[in-house]
Parts: sequence; structure tokens; C-alpha cells
Amino acid sequence: QVQLVESGGGLVQAGGSLRLSCAGSGRTFNLYYMGWFRQAPGKEREFVGLISWSGGSPEYADSVKGRFTISRDNAKNTVSLQLNSLKPEDTAVYYCAAEQSYGSIRYDPGGVEYWGKGALVTVSS
Repeated sequence: QVQLVESGGGLVQAGGSLRLSCAGSGRTFNLYYMGWFRQAPGKEREFVGLISWSGGSPEYADSVKGRFTISRDNAKNTVSLQLNSLKPEDTAVYYCAAEQSYGSIRYDPGGVEYWGKGALVTVSS
């Protein structure tokens, strides 16, 4: 069982930065791929990025590549998302996710086992 709680959302001007954190509980946290997804109003939830259990091989959606960075600290059961050069179109609720299957967390969000409740990021123009 893994429980996830996001923090760090807020309002920021375009071009600014935010850092989201996700605190996980459970002794097996380090066995999971960790991902970030987002859902804008009226749109479907979309993949933002993921990081492997070891902290290596991060992957990003093309829309955020070069601007967002994922990191994790298994000793602290946390995963973070650094959001730089924010744009108004980055406005969304950002969700942390944990899943043991790479295929699910990368291509099939409906199959992801654990989700946080989300953190709202609003980017003003």
C-alpha cells in the first residue's frame, strides 16, 4: 500500500518557477516508478514525466521537456517536480502517481495503482 500527498502548488506568473513535492508512505516506495500527470480544466489527464525506482532514466512529455525536472529521494520517500519557464498552458492540477509497471505509468494512466489527490498550479499571463 502506498499513499501519496502532493504539496507546493500555487499561483505564479508566466516565466516563473514552482516546485511540487510528493510524499509517499509505505515501505515499498522504492520499488515503484513515480510519475507526474496533470489535468487542465475540460481536458483529459495527461502524462508529464516519470522516474524509475532507482532515480535514473527520467522521461518527459514533449510539452515540458527542457523546462521540468523530476527527482526522487527514496530515503525520504519523496519525489519532486521542478517546473521552470512556466507558461499559462501549464495551468492544471498536477497529480503524483506510483506504479510498478512502466507500461502502465507511461502509456495507460487508467492502470496506475496509486494516485495523490493533486496540487493546483495556476500560471498567469
